[in-house]
Amino acid sequence: MLHKTIIFSVGLLTLANCSVQKEAKTSTKTSVSQTKDKELKPMNADGEIIYFKEGENKFLKEFQMNVTFSGITEDSRCPADVNCIWAGVAVASVQVMGTTTRPMNLSLATMDNTGRNYSKSAAFNGYTISLAEVTPYPNSKDGTRALAGNYKIGITIKKTGEKPTTR
Repeated sequence: MLHKTIIFSVGLLTLANCSVQKEAKTSTKTSVSQTKDKELKPMNADGEIIYFKEGENKFLKEFQMNVTFSGITEDSRCPADVNCIWAGVAVASVQVMGTTTRPMNLSLATMDNTGRNYSKSAAFNGYTISLAEVTPYPNSKDGTRALAGNYKIGITIKKTGEKPTTR
């Protein structure tokens, strides 16, 4: 009698395991098909801008790198409704890490100014990463303090040697 109970239990566990494997296979098929649909739309074909919210992290498969927009370290841009002598600059802190490299922090500015150590582009792992835009733009009423945590940036990524496109 004990032998029959053990054999019955083993058989029941085997059948239960088979049904769990079938469910896992069907869910994997749907996720793979969803991934294929996303791969059909390249994120950065021909210099398209890739957008990040403050604190956002994205793995860019076509470049084999992970990109994180840490935040804005400096925003001295002239408010939209004010006449200024100098246009000012916004500096974004971006952390990049390739699949086989260590993380690297880049400071990308809205303008090139070697005297103040501002650069719109930086090289990483055979690519040139350029800052294309920073939004929102400050206004005289709220200033830049009201924008903290609400920044969005757009970057472009090109193979080193190609001219980076910024709009």
